[in-house]
Amino acid sequence: MADLVRYEIVDRVAIVTIDNPPVNALSPAVWDGIDVAVARAAADPNADAIVLIGAGTTFIAGADIKVFDTLKTAADSLARSANTHALLRRMEDASKPVVAAIHGNALGGGLEMAQACHFRIATADAKVGQPEVLLGIIPGAGGTQRLPRLCGAQLALEMCTDGKPVPASKAKAAGILDEVLPGRDPSTGSASSRASSRDEGVNRAELLTAAVAFAKSKAQARTMRKTRDIALSPEQIKNGIEACRAMRQTLAKTAKGARAPLAAVDAIEEGLRLGFADGSIREREIFAQSVVSTESKALRHLFFAEREVAKVPDIPKETPARDIKRAAVIGAGTMGGGITMTYANAGIPVLLKDVDDAALQRGLATIRKNYEITMSKGKMTADQLEKTLALITPTTSYDGFDRVDIVVEAVFENMDLKKQTFAELGSVTRADCILASNSSTLDIDEFARASGRPPQVLGHHFFSPANVMKLLEIVRGRETSREAIATSLKLAKKLGKVGVVVGNCFGFVANRMLAYYMREAYLLLEEGASVPQIDRVLTDFGLPVGPFGMQDIAGIDVGARIRQYLKSIGKTRAEGPQSAIPDILFEMGRYGQKTGAGWYKYDAPGGRNRTPDPLIEELADEVAFKRGITRRPIADEEIVARIMTALANEGARVLEDGFATRASDIDVVYVYGFGFPRYRGGPMFYAETVGLPTVLARVREYRARFGDYWEPAPLLERLIADGRGFYSEAVAQPLA
Repeated sequence: MADLVRYEIVDRVAIVTIDNPPVNALSPAVWDGIDVAVARAAADPNADAIVLIGAGTTFIAGADIKVFDTLKTAADSLARSANTHALLRRMEDASKPVVAAIHGNALGGGLEMAQACHFRIATADAKVGQPEVLLGIIPGAGGTQRLPRLCGAQLALEMCTDGKPVPASKAKAAGILDEVLPGRDPSTGSASSRASSRDEGVNRAELLTAAVAFAKSKAQARTMRKTRDIALSPEQIKNGIEACRAMRQTLAKTAKGARAPLAAVDAIEEGLRLGFADGSIREREIFAQSVVSTESKALRHLFFAEREVAKVPDIPKETPARDIKRAAVIGAGTMGGGITMTYANAGIPVLLKDVDDAALQRGLATIRKNYEITMSKGKMTADQLEKTLALITPTTSYDGFDRVDIVVEAVFENMDLKKQTFAELGSVTRADCILASNSSTLDIDEFARASGRPPQVLGHHFFSPANVMKLLEIVRGRETSREAIATSLKLAKKLGKVGVVVGNCFGFVANRMLAYYMREAYLLLEEGASVPQIDRVLTDFGLPVGPFGMQDIAGIDVGARIRQYLKSIGKTRAEGPQSAIPDILFEMGRYGQKTGAGWYKYDAPGGRNRTPDPLIEELADEVAFKRGITRRPIADEEIVARIMTALANEGARVLEDGFATRASDIDVVYVYGFGFPRYRGGPMFYAETVGLPTVLARVREYRARFGDYWEPAPLLERLIADGRGFYSEAVAQPLA
């Protein structure tokens, strides 16, 4: 405890330093250490005031998340919350001024700790926030009670429901902070009041000096303010309750089934209605229930899964990883343009090649249009737009390719064309240049052989729109070097992506499993469900778009051409009956949004306003009749059960076949690649919450009803027989 929380006297001010690297997380020992140190300072005749500060680069970035796993019941959680409430009340009751000196981040419990101090002083580049909602919980140490008293209900609601941090300048203006030191505010690029011309924020040493002077001034003035005693006027209470009502209406549209944001609203409103003491009791009760919820367990699972995903078993940390300084992209279409933007956004100069100038100009026009939309939203200045575009060099030749560190191929999804492209790249690039394919399905080893440089070849499967979606599937070929993988993982971070290393099979992880997701959607349509019903059920489940809406966005022609290629080599995307309806739509020229018609009708080609099309029901009737199917009403519950069971069963095969290292990697792929609801933890985690025996029972039921293509994954059967789950250590393995 003495190492985690240090105590010293500086100029009659007790300095309490939290030193729990790397982010000064609030473990139980840190909580206790602060409690002891503040009590010591209060009784120390050599101290007139107290400053609480973090060691290293931050104040307190929140609670130690692992602690939540130890809270097995709501009673455990309630006791923990009651203890922290009592601790912070003791701090607030200290007889000497307590000043929180904030640099870096004061998040979650860190901000709650700071709110219980009598005053808060921060560097200009500091941020404060209540991100607990991102873990499926609410602030449990007074955050929903003290924050509205400092900044008002509206901002408190925003902070507690979206989890986004607030820059120091905004926090001071709102009343959360009492003073912000001069320096550069990175959120606005402008200097704070009393600002200097320096480009960097005030460092920790300067913060400590200022905090000591601030604390001494409050001690001399005998001034202290307890946040819990800030009175709210009847008008503030009325407006706050109205703000809670409005926030619930907003969350009904944006939270998509997540409970924690609404729980935070409930806790804030209880504090407004009941007062601080009774509101705090309700906060503790709501917190206790949220900690043991499936939602919180799912979000905590993802928190650790996202950190685990970069750990590839046979690629140690010391594996050399190159710094990508120049890039090239081949293909200026939708994907190529988005990938180019991704590199330019990261400040990496990029060559953009296409077959002729007309194709290039179309691509560049789309890129500029996308940036102009970003600028219109206030997220980019005109100067930034032009500087970013200047990083993109269009070309119709391979001139300059001998100077780039990586080439990303994004040409049409055709094996022969891609192999030809890689053969050319093998002769025009340096021997150490990484050659990556954006193919969504095809064999990376075929491209590697064509290049003549297999160790440098791998897949970089971006998701559309590439400049927005965060997933990057890093597809490992049979001979891909460790250095190429390590470099790709490092590059993913630089590009703002979540890189997941997967094995080389048809469709890799994301699209291999998606084929089974889509198979069930098609068959459910033939059996009697409607396109709008299936899409609604999946969006109600938490996905951003249903399977048919997703296809209309991506293009029905994309899937059709993949099926044509597979048919040419005697394969299908997924076992079982293959619906004829998607190919009928393709033959009709109904490709989706881009043609103004697909599974839905649109107001115009490229439009987004859609309406159901009776033609689809007619096609479903015809196809079902030809297959001898009597269409029937299908319950929403069956739609969810069949589609999610198909995902989990195929995910188990992917895992057993060695194309994913961990079940949690699959979860990350689906959360970042397809918007699988975070509060459900991913398809594999969701299967565990349903219960693997239930999943297996459904597979067997569907096999009896529909046919042998519903075959249980052997791994699923073994895990159940052994009493284990997808996240057993023995399941994780090197990629095939």
